[in-house]
Amino acid sequence: MLEFKNVTKRYNNEKAAVNKLNLKIEKGEFICFIGPSGCGKTTTMKMVNRLIDVTDGSILFEGKDINQQNPVELRRSIGYVIQQIGLMPHMTIKENIVLVGTLLKWSNERKDERARELLKLVNMPEEFLDKYPHELSGGQQQRIGVLRALASNPPLILMDEPFGALDPITRDSLQEEFKKLQKELNKTIVFVTHDMDEALKLADRVVIMRDGEIVQADTPDEILRNPANEFVEEFLGKERLIQGRPDVTTVGQITGGSPVTVQPRTTLKVAIATMRDKKVDSLLVVDTGNVLQGFIDIEAINLNYKKASYVDEVMETEIFSVTEDSLLRDTVHKILRRGAKYVPVVDDQHRLTGIITRAALANIVYDTIWGDGMEFENTAAEVE
Repeated sequence: MLEFKNVTKRYNNEKAAVNKLNLKIEKGEFICFIGPSGCGKTTTMKMVNRLIDVTDGSILFEGKDINQQNPVELRRSIGYVIQQIGLMPHMTIKENIVLVGTLLKWSNERKDERARELLKLVNMPEEFLDKYPHELSGGQQQRIGVLRALASNPPLILMDEPFGALDPITRDSLQEEFKKLQKELNKTIVFVTHDMDEALKLADRVVIMRDGEIVQADTPDEILRNPANEFVEEFLGKERLIQGRPDVTTVGQITGGSPVTVQPRTTLKVAIATMRDKKVDSLLVVDTGNVLQGFIDIEAINLNYKKASYVDEVMETEIFSVTEDSLLRDTVHKILRRGAKYVPVVDDQHRLTGIITRAALANIVYDTIWGDGMEFENTAAEVE
């Protein structure tokens, strides 16, 4: 899909911003470039669609040298998403989504159909098509920015820190949404970020750069297990959980317990009795097929017991859940960020299979930092 051959970028007679870079990116791969400021990651990405020209070497896109292609036509064939989103404020959401289609002289019918089709991909209602960017939240605007990049169905999408300006919760949900979308559509993504957690979560391969050169390009797990050198180790951060426990990588490996559940039409009286008997202050709500519907806690019952009778009348339906193959490192960050006591674990049909608790995480953290305690005891003995 994309190949860099001895690519160098030099401004005037200064030191090379990118130096003899070689990299092959396969169709459908999600590649994240990361590194300290000035390492050349953004320059590398912008050379792909010729926003910046190559000084030496060549970049092949679908087997063709980009320098032999018309830059305007090249850019129209590659999706591009930036942190600032760049929606046109005077255009409706529909007009923003199909902007490239307008430049390509699509018919109105085709533009309408494509805009509606894309909105469905991110579960946004069709009435949004007639709104303007200022009427949308930051997360919604960024979704539209992504859809605009997808509109002409390009095989390659470039993304320059697209989620960097969003709040952590919105950022988490958009990352998950986009990764799922990328897999469904089999798009090749070149993604620039300064956030290592984001790179490890999204990428099939992470490309770590320093001083215009690639230091290491590998899968997230391989980089975490076998960093190429001390720079990579320091850049990753020794506090990352998986560094200490490479044997524990997914939620499924520490999922445990049998969640206490009720069904939607359970009375509040029975729900509170269940909490008392099981010594818990919240219950997960599942249907007859064990599909997770939401949760109810003691506070919701206390606030609503005089005006409601059943669980489904007061339960919270927006609930954060993970699957057994979710990466543990991502789940840890989300649990801590949300201050959650536990997180439900579901299968691909959203059926409840277990829970992951803060207590289970505490055990992992303890083992990571102190192991079996011998290292601490040996250190103490040396001090004495």
